[in-house]
Amino acid sequence: MRWWLWPASLIWGAAARVRAQVYRRGLLRAEQLPGTVVSVGNLTAGGTGKTPMVLWLAGQFHDAGKRVGILTRGYRAETAGSGGIPQSDEVAIYRERLRGRAELGVGADRFANGEVLARHGVDCFILDDGFQHMQLARDADIVLLDATDPFGGGHLLPAGMLREPASALARADIAVITRSEHAPGIEAGVRRYTNAPVFYAVTELETILPFSSASAGGSAGFHREASAFAFCGIGNPNAFYEDLRKWGIRVAGSRSFADHHVYSEEEVTALEEKARATGASALICTEKDVFNLRNAGASKLPLYFARTSLKVVNSGKFLEAIQEAIKKRRRPADSQW
Repeated sequence: MRWWLWPASLIWGAAARVRAQVYRRGLLRAEQLPGTVVSVGNLTAGGTGKTPMVLWLAGQFHDAGKRVGILTRGYRAETAGSGGIPQSDEVAIYRERLRGRAELGVGADRFANGEVLARHGVDCFILDDGFQHMQLARDADIVLLDATDPFGGGHLLPAGMLREPASALARADIAVITRSEHAPGIEAGVRRYTNAPVFYAVTELETILPFSSASAGGSAGFHREASAFAFCGIGNPNAFYEDLRKWGIRVAGSRSFADHHVYSEEEVTALEEKARATGASALICTEKDVFNLRNAGASKLPLYFARTSLKVVNSGKFLEAIQEAIKKRRRPADSQW
């Protein structure tokens, strides 16, 4: 199938290069928000840990005294969330985890949403999934690469997972290799395209929580000695299953769905049947899946989700690198970061 799709990948790659050149040469100008913009993005189609990185940065910037705004497209966002904000799985996580420490601008027009937030006092914007969103100017470009598949199999969409050729890393101010603390081979591959500083980040388990709509059996605490059937609808499902095993959770079996998958009652029933067939006594998923289970009804098996956080290796140096990137791009007349 990859060979059949290869011609389409050539077209995709050519379009990506032309688009990047158009913005690089100033034929199209990126719109500038009245504040600092830090972009978090990747080369591949999902699965690199953007959401945990956005959460981590939002917390760091807020603690540094910034008024933080997150600009996100809100993939498959519903029209009416709390406070009139469109809701998606990622938006729901930002609201739940940040608890008012960051404002949210949700929608395709990140510039217009940013202007609204700026009028409400936001002076530091995090552009979620922003590496390919060239319409909005940024002061620092952070690109994440998953250590389990940093270059999307080496092929562009649709034959592979790359959104852009690896040479696009030349635009990056900082590269972060996620799910690893040391990967010299991947780092050498990154160095072929950029001299930007390279950092590492790993996912850590905070806790395992019961899903609120689960049956009474799911209200008790999760027992590590019990086996669980894992499922998820994220960009890199295998990384989640491997993380569970690394954290000492017995994974009896697993089922993967497309990224941002919204579950039906029938699918939850099928998951229960698969879990029982493998001898599992509970279901477990990611925090991102919780929102997408909202219309699936209660599970007859205890249902849990893993709440995780990001640990940035050498976090102090990482924040300094962001500050250096901002200083290089800002005009002298601009206020200091």
